[in-house]
Amino acid sequence: MSEEANPFESLQEQIDDAAAFLDVEDDVVERLKHPERVLELNLSVDMDDGTRKRFKAFRSQFNGDRGPYKGGIRYHPNVSRDEVKALSGWMVYKCAVVDIPYGGGKGGIVIDPREHSAAELERITRSFAKELRPLIGEDQDIPAPDVNTGQREMNWIKDTYEKLEHKTAPGVVTGKAISSGGSEGRVEATGRSTMLTAREAFDYLDKDIEGATVAVQGYGNAGSVAANLLEDIGANIVAVSDSSGAIYREGGFDTAAAKQFKRETGSVSGYDQADEEMTNEELLTLDVDLLIPAALENAIDGELAQDVQADVVVEAANGPLTPEADDELTGRDVYVFPDILANAGGVTVSYFEWVQNRQRFYWTEERVNDELERVITEAFDNLVEAYDSHDLPNFRTAAYVVAIQRVVDAYSDNGNWP
Repeated sequence: MSEEANPFESLQEQIDDAAAFLDVEDDVVERLKHPERVLELNLSVDMDDGTRKRFKAFRSQFNGDRGPYKGGIRYHPNVSRDEVKALSGWMVYKCAVVDIPYGGGKGGIVIDPREHSAAELERITRSFAKELRPLIGEDQDIPAPDVNTGQREMNWIKDTYEKLEHKTAPGVVTGKAISSGGSEGRVEATGRSTMLTAREAFDYLDKDIEGATVAVQGYGNAGSVAANLLEDIGANIVAVSDSSGAIYREGGFDTAAAKQFKRETGSVSGYDQADEEMTNEELLTLDVDLLIPAALENAIDGELAQDVQADVVVEAANGPLTPEADDELTGRDVYVFPDILANAGGVTVSYFEWVQNRQRFYWTEERVNDELERVITEAFDNLVEAYDSHDLPNFRTAAYVVAIQRVVDAYSDNGNWP
C-alpha cells in the first residue's frame, strides 16, 4: 500500500471533479469544499481506577443549506480533525443525492473502546454530550451511530441532552433503541441500501445478480447485512473479512452462519466452513463479479486498484477508494457505485426515525423498508440519468453532480446573508 490519502483532500478532489461539469461559480465551489465550523474538545473523564484521562473529540458541521446538520459519531483511535471534516462533507452530499432535507455533520472521539469498561464509556459519552449540548438539537444538528457506536451510545446522548434541557426530545439523535424512540429497520438500513444499489446496478448493466460472486471486505453491521440480503436475492457470497483477516469459500458462505461464528468468537478467522484464509488485500483483489468494501476509508489506493479484478464495486464504507484508485478503476472500465448512494440507507432511515419522533407516530418495518427502497431506487435513477446525459466519466462524478447541484440550488434560493 502507498502512503495513505488524506480523506479531506479526497473529498475536495471529488467535489472539484464534479463541479467541472456544472455551471457553478468558483467561489461557490470553494465554499462547498470547507466546513462551516469544527468543534475540537478535550474531555477529562474519571476512570474506574480513580485516575483521570483526557480524550480528544471533534464535531464538524460542514454545510446546513438544505437542513439541520446530520451525521454519526465514531469511537476509534484514528479519528482525526481531517477525517471528521471529510466525513461531514460526504454526509452533505449523501443527504443531497437521496434528496432528504439535511445538511452534513460528523463527530468522533479518539479512543479504542475495547480498552474501556461500559461504565467508562458511558461517562465519556455523557461528557461529550454535555459539550455538544449547545450545538445539537432536533432542528440544529442530529448525531447518529457510526464506527464503534450504536443504540447504547445514542441513548446516553439523548438522556444527557434531555436532562440538561429539562424536556423530552427524542429527535435529538437517531439510531436509538426502539424503546427510546428508534425506528424499525434502522439496524439493517445501510446494508439494505447497499444491496438495493447492487441490485439496481446489475440491472442497469444488464448483468444477472443471481449467481453473481461477491466479496465483502468488512463483516460488521453494514457488510454482514448486505451479504445476507444479497444472498436472499441469489448472489453467491464467496469471501468475507474483518480486521483479523479474510476467509474464502468457492461454493459460497451461509452468511448468517458466518456472522454467528464472528459473534461467538470475535472474528471470521478460523471459520471451519472456509476453504482458505487470506488477507484483506487479497480479498480486495479476488476475481469476483461484485466487490463490497464495507470497512474504513482508504481501503483501496491507486496501487492496490491495479490488482482489483471485480467487475462492479459498490461502496458500503465511507470513502473506501482514494481518488487515485478511482482514476485507475475508471480507466479499466470497472463500475464503481459510490458510498454517498450505496450506504445512504443509514441516514435515510435516520431521517424516517426523526420524522416519526417529531410526529410521535411510528411506522412498521415493512413501511420503513418500502420507503427506503423507493428513495434508493429513485436516487439511482437520477444518478444514471446524470451519468448518461452529462457524458460523465464514472458514477461517483454523476452522484456528486446531482448532489452539488441540489446544494447549490438551496444556497442560491436562500440568498447570502453576512
